[in-house]
Amino acid sequence: MKIIVISDTHMPKRGKKLPEKLIEGLRGAELIIHAGDWQTMDVYEELMRYAPVKGVFGNVDGEEMKKKLPEKQVVEIYGQRIGIVHGHGQKGTTEKRAIATFEGESVDMIIFGHSHIPLKKELNGVLLFNPGSPTEKRRQPMYSYGIISVEKHRLQAEHIFFENKD
Repeated sequence: MKIIVISDTHMPKRGKKLPEKLIEGLRGAELIIHAGDWQTMDVYEELMRYAPVKGVFGNVDGEEMKKKLPEKQVVEIYGQRIGIVHGHGQKGTTEKRAIATFEGESVDMIIFGHSHIPLKKELNGVLLFNPGSPTEKRRQPMYSYGIISVEKHRLQAEHIFFENKD
């Protein structure tokens, strides 16, 4: 199963359209996970043209997004539980807030965004994954998104990096 993971699209503020490199990845996806800061429902509707979409709202998303999406959710795929949250808040780092969101819950992976900093690491048997942003790299050298595959009931994640968001 091919799952595309994105966050922090901030459209149309940080991009008028999805980058071509992301669109290439979306082709053939069976699921798309968005970790918040969509900015408008247009992004959700465009992604739905490629595959079913799961996601959460972020700190810049308005009421329309908050009515459509939860603040956090857990998606189960082939017995693997994936927690999704944006990661914004007041105390600690984005990573620590994301971990705290699912404290006491059984998850195999936590997907989060907010920082725009790509991250992939394992902590206490849980895979932590921030895809970065395909439209606003901030101080990162490249734009990015993620791909998750499920093989033998195990989650594998990787980043796809690219230089140009056109």
